[in-house]
Amino acid sequence: MAELVDALVLGTSRAIGEGSSPFRPTKKFMKVTIENKKGLSKDLKVIIDKKTMDSYLNEKYEEIKKNYTLKGFRPGKAPREILKRQFGDAIMGEVLDKVLKDTSTKALEENKIRPALQPKIDLKKYGEGKELEYVIKVTELPEIDTKQLSNIKFDDFKIKIEKKHTEERIKEIAKTQNNFKDALDNHKAEKGNLVIFDFKATSNGIDFKGGEGKNTQLILGRDLFIKGFDDQLYGVKKKDTKKVEVTLPENFPEKDFANKKAIFECTISNIKINHEVKVDDDFAKNLGAKDLNGLKELISKQINDEYKNSLDTLTKNQILDQIDKIKIDAIPQDLIDQEIKVLTYGMKEEEINKKKKEFEDKAKKRIKTGLILNEYGQKNKINVTEQELNMEIQKQFQMMPGQEKMVKDYYEKNPSAIASLRGSIYEEKIINEIKKQAKANIKEISKEEAEKILKSENEKAIKQTVGKVNKEKKDQKKDTKPAPKQKKITTSKKTRPSKSKKVSKK
Repeated sequence: MAELVDALVLGTSRAIGEGSSPFRPTKKFMKVTIENKKGLSKDLKVIIDKKTMDSYLNEKYEEIKKNYTLKGFRPGKAPREILKRQFGDAIMGEVLDKVLKDTSTKALEENKIRPALQPKIDLKKYGEGKELEYVIKVTELPEIDTKQLSNIKFDDFKIKIEKKHTEERIKEIAKTQNNFKDALDNHKAEKGNLVIFDFKATSNGIDFKGGEGKNTQLILGRDLFIKGFDDQLYGVKKKDTKKVEVTLPENFPEKDFANKKAIFECTISNIKINHEVKVDDDFAKNLGAKDLNGLKELISKQINDEYKNSLDTLTKNQILDQIDKIKIDAIPQDLIDQEIKVLTYGMKEEEINKKKKEFEDKAKKRIKTGLILNEYGQKNKINVTEQELNMEIQKQFQMMPGQEKMVKDYYEKNPSAIASLRGSIYEEKIINEIKKQAKANIKEISKEEAEKILKSENEKAIKQTVGKVNKEKKDQKKDTKPAPKQKKITTSKKTRPSKSKKVSKK
């Protein structure tokens, strides 16, 4: 949806000549009449008089003359006829391009037409010493009453995070923190202990690269070194020497030794036991908080945000469902066709034709919502700044640590990805503005109630998905149902030919 809203904004601004040079001819130089009006589609016949066209051409010829030196003539004194023979077509092309941009923009503005898509221009008459006549074929955006959006009602969830929920989360975090302390000398290594050792490895008595290590640390039971290595270190003590026999992995860097058996001679230097982490100010500081109370505040907010984000999605869906009920007199067919192409991208024509009505309905729904949101955004002067765009990209950097360059390159090489991101931010800002003007039903709920609501919505979504899949399977069975067997044609007794009687001789 966000991409569609953004596309509508961009399409409209481009269609009305965003970035073109402003031209303000008086009405006597440009005549505009509306013809062939059919719903939202119409043709604008535009006539630019000969005098205006001549002024554009003269200006262009003077510009060329100043910068062109012709043998036998002083700089800037080349005759127009010679310039015309050499550059006439190119000059006419440039002049036409400029006049069409300037005057088509003015024609649309004067007639208060906002194009849904890029208008098409059909040249009818042009040339030196002639007036310019062309037709703008345009589909305009429908009239939308955004006042109805103030009648929208939505649930605004406020979650109460209790002290016990915060403490439970902190305990869970504490369990994930390592707090290893030296074991007694006679302690035998067991699951969860940290074993520190040096090793020297050989395969068939041959040394290999990577077969020697110092102060290697291994938490037993995780099997993160070489498969089966941990199991053979159970029961070792400090200063023990243990031979561990394993098969080197298939992806071992030294290819000649991959999948080969190897013996690791390990000298145990220390064994550490993981002790329960004490939840105090020091623990909180290690996690970046000022103290334990500060950590509790951060964790409480984190839990709240987790549920709030999911519940805000429900709120957004409530708003979009009500927007879908707002009536629009007509939706431009060109937009519907364009959206169907997006929805069916990569699909086979046979599959598209089979679900043509379904795709059309979905396209209409998406376009209608996009048009309403876009209209509301423009009326409320909502836009997306470069700063907001950069902040969103920075968030993605934080979500993908170590891959910042990859994310940066992706957006630099994919303008469509930037447009999509801009559209998402734009849509979110519109929804937030609608919330301010709509009627909020504030619901204060507990964490347990929030979980119950989200679980119910999740089950509903799964049920709808399963129903849709089952329907598709059912439709496929109908389409592939074998033709009924043809009955054998049998002749009834009544129609069966009778045996001819023998003629007896008398």
